[in-house]
Amino acid sequence: MRVSVIIIVIACILSACNNQPTNKFKDSVLIKIAEFQDKRQSDSLYTFFKHANPDYRREAVLAFASVQDTLSVDPLLEVLRFDKDVTVRKAAAIALGQLSIKPSAAALWKALQEEKNSAVLRHILESCGKTFKAGDVEHLVLKVQDSLTQEGFAWAYYRLGLRNKADSTIAVKVIELLNPNFGLQIRLAAVNFFTRGARTFPLADEALMKALRNDKSPWIRSCAITALRRMKSAAVSDAIKQSLKSDVDYRVRVGAVRALQEFPLAEVKQELYDALKDENVNVAIAAAEAIGAQATPELASEIAALAKATARKRVRGLLYEASLSASDRAELVSEITNLYESEADVYGKAALLSALGKSNRAWLFINHQLQTTTVPVIKSTAATALVSVNRSRTFDPARKKDFVNMYVGAIKTGDPAVIGIVADALTDPALGYKEIITDYTFLTEAKNKLSLPKDNEAIQPLEAAIAYFEGKRSPEPVKNEYNHPIDWDLVKSIPKDQRVLIQTDKGDITLRLLVEEAPGSVANFVQLATSNYFDGKNFHRVVPNFVIQGGCNRGDGWGSEDYSIRSEFTERHYTEGSVGMASAGKDTEGTQWFITHSPTPHLDGRYSIFAVTESGMDVVHRIEVGDKIIRVSLVK
Repeated sequence: MRVSVIIIVIACILSACNNQPTNKFKDSVLIKIAEFQDKRQSDSLYTFFKHANPDYRREAVLAFASVQDTLSVDPLLEVLRFDKDVTVRKAAAIALGQLSIKPSAAALWKALQEEKNSAVLRHILESCGKTFKAGDVEHLVLKVQDSLTQEGFAWAYYRLGLRNKADSTIAVKVIELLNPNFGLQIRLAAVNFFTRGARTFPLADEALMKALRNDKSPWIRSCAITALRRMKSAAVSDAIKQSLKSDVDYRVRVGAVRALQEFPLAEVKQELYDALKDENVNVAIAAAEAIGAQATPELASEIAALAKATARKRVRGLLYEASLSASDRAELVSEITNLYESEADVYGKAALLSALGKSNRAWLFINHQLQTTTVPVIKSTAATALVSVNRSRTFDPARKKDFVNMYVGAIKTGDPAVIGIVADALTDPALGYKEIITDYTFLTEAKNKLSLPKDNEAIQPLEAAIAYFEGKRSPEPVKNEYNHPIDWDLVKSIPKDQRVLIQTDKGDITLRLLVEEAPGSVANFVQLATSNYFDGKNFHRVVPNFVIQGGCNRGDGWGSEDYSIRSEFTERHYTEGSVGMASAGKDTEGTQWFITHSPTPHLDGRYSIFAVTESGMDVVHRIEVGDKIIRVSLVK
C-alpha cells in the first residue's frame, strides 16, 4: 500500500512540475514491447517483426540489443536484409553487433553485400568491428562510399582494435583518418584506436603528435597524448611536456601526466612535481599516481615532504603511498597513522589508510580499523589495504597464518564489501592460501548470509573462492533473476525531456532524462530521486578524465538495495556528459550512476545510458571523491 502511495505522489509531482508533452509510452503497444524486452521474452518480441507499423518493428528489433539472445541471429538477419524501413534495418544491425558471436558475424557479412543505404551500412560496419576476426575488414570495398560509411569503417577499425583483432594494415588506414579534414566522429574513432585498441605501429607517432598540436577538439588531443605514452622518443617527450605546460583543457594535461609516467623519473620529475599544483585537482591526482609508479628510495623523503605540504587529501594519500612504496620507514608510518587519527573527513582517512597498505609495518593497525570501525568506507578501504600488504613483494611468508586469521575474521564480519575483497585475495595462487586453509566452511557460512540481488558483487568472488578451495572450476557469474518490474504509470507521467537538478557542494549539474530510450533506468532514478535517496550522499569514485560516480548507500561503491533493474542498450554512444548506470555485469544495475568527463566508446553497449548532462559540466570536471550530493530534484 505504501509503495502505491509513493508512486501516486511522484506522478502528481511530475504532472504539477511539467507542462511538456508526455513521452512515446502513451502508446500501449510500445509499453508491451518494452515490457517484453525487460522480461527478456524473445518469442513475444518476434511477433512484432512483421508488424505493419515500422515504429513497432524498430522497437522490437532494437530490444535485442539489450536482450542479446544468441538464437535471434536468423530472425534479425531476415529483418536486416528485407525490411523496407531504414530505421528498422539499422536497429537490426545494432542488435546483431551486440551478440559478438560467429553466426552474427556471418549474418553481418551477408548484409554488407546487399545493403545500399549508407546510414544502415554505417551501423553494419561498426557491428562488424564487434564480431569479425582479424583480416575480415581490411580489403572490404563497398559500392556506397560517403561520409557515413567512412564513419562506419572508422568505428569498425576501433572495435577491432579494442578486441585486439587489428594489424598493421588496418593501423595504416586509421592513421589517415586522423587528418583534421575528416569529421569529429571519424577522428574520435581513429584516435581511440591508438589509445585503447592498438599497439605501437610505424608512423603513428607523427600523426598523433600532429593531432596533439593541431586538433581543435580536446577529446582528440587527450586521446592522442594518451596513445603517445607507448612511443618513447625525445620528440614525443618534448611534445607531451609542452602540452602539459600550455594546453588549456585539463583533460589533455591529465593525459600528459599519465604519458610522462612512461619516461624515466629523472627526465620528468620537475614536470610531475609542478603538476601537483595544477588548478584542476584531477591533474594533481594523476601526477601523484605517476610519481607513485616510479618512486625510488632516494626520492622517498622528498615525496613525503610533498605529501605533508599539500592540502588536497587524495593527492596527500597518493603521495604518502608513493613514499612508502619506495621506502617503508617506521617514522613515516607513524606520521601517517597520527594524521589518520586526527583526520575528521572519512574520505581523507580512507586515503591515508590506503597509503598504509604499502607498508609491511602497518598490518596490525589496518586490521584494527577493519575490526572496530562502523564506517563502510573505512571498512572496505582497510580490507583492500590489508590485501595490498599481503601482495607486497617484501611480504614475510611467516605471517601467512596471521593473515589467515585476519582474513577469516574479516569474512566473519559479514560486511559484503570486505567479503568480496578478501575472497578475491584468497583465490590468488601467488598468495598460496590453498595450501594453508583446510577448513573453508567460513566461506560457505558467509555465502549463506548474503542474498541476491543485493549482494551480487560480493557473491561472485565468494563463489569463486569456494570453488577454488574445492578444486573445481570457477562458476559462471551469478545472474540476477527478474525482480523489479518497470512502473509504467510512472514512466507515462515523465515528460520526454524531463530535467533533473543535482545540487552539489561544488555547484549545480542539470541532466536531461532519456525516458524514451531507457524507461526502466529513468523510472528507477526518478523513484530514488523523489524519495530523497541521493540527498546527502557522496561522490565515492572519481577517475580523472573518465567518470564521477555516485548513488552508493555505503559511500564506497559496494552499496546497493534489494533489487536490480535490467540493462537497456540503444544506438547511443558515450560522449562527454553521458550519464550511465553502474553495474557488476549485465542486468545488475541498481542505485549507482556515473557521468563521463569525455567520450568513452569502450563503454558503449555495456552500460545503460539514461541521461545526458545539459549544464554544469564545469562542475562535473571539478568534482572530487567525497564531494557531497546535497539534493537531486526534478526541474519544474
